[in-house]
Amino acid sequence: MSTNRTPPLRVAVLASGRGSNLQAIIDAIEAGQLQARIVAVISNKKDAIALERARKHGLKDLFVDPKPFAGKPDSREAYDRALLEIIQQHDVELVLLAGYMKIVTAVLVNAYANRMMNIHPSLLPSFPGLDVQKKAIDWGCKLAGCTVHFVTEGVDEGPIIIQAAVPILDSDTSDTLAARILVQEHKIYPRAVQLFAEGRLRVDGRRVFLDSAQPGGEAIISAV
Repeated sequence: MSTNRTPPLRVAVLASGRGSNLQAIIDAIEAGQLQARIVAVISNKKDAIALERARKHGLKDLFVDPKPFAGKPDSREAYDRALLEIIQQHDVELVLLAGYMKIVTAVLVNAYANRMMNIHPSLLPSFPGLDVQKKAIDWGCKLAGCTVHFVTEGVDEGPIIIQAAVPILDSDTSDTLAARILVQEHKIYPRAVQLFAEGRLRVDGRRVFLDSAQPGGEAIISAV
């Protein structure tokens, strides 16, 4: 996949909301824990807090308005072609989805196959999509958690890179469980990016292997 690298990994982040995972990645970079450089933060929401975070840290922030693409037969693909042009102009090596509330199309997926990551607040393949904390509680699960995975055309179906588990307490609500999961998201997303930057991720079918890792080592981080 990628190889050992000397320059910082060039990363673009797509975000639609508050950008807390973006902030975790920024913090890891600034702390010297992540050898990456965010070259663009892009949002489909003009007032996204993620764009404010980017400006605060001197990062390039871009709002790409989806309205001009609405109503076209291939509106989603046309929007992603505009995003792809911007991403390629910045020589991006890895694309990160961080609370990006649009389903990406094959336009982006194919251009960045195994070079686009997403973080999802469940232990995939359980509970893809939305409202996952409520679903985990309603199903009586004893564990919840979060997953970093490569992006494919299927929603939350890509090869799993790293996961963290969180116990579900009897007193949990969707909000309290989401808050504890978020703490783990902020740990494993920067770690997954660093593993990519080190060239240690190898995809074989649906499985992601960590080169030069001990069996049972970093493939899952348990918070139990």
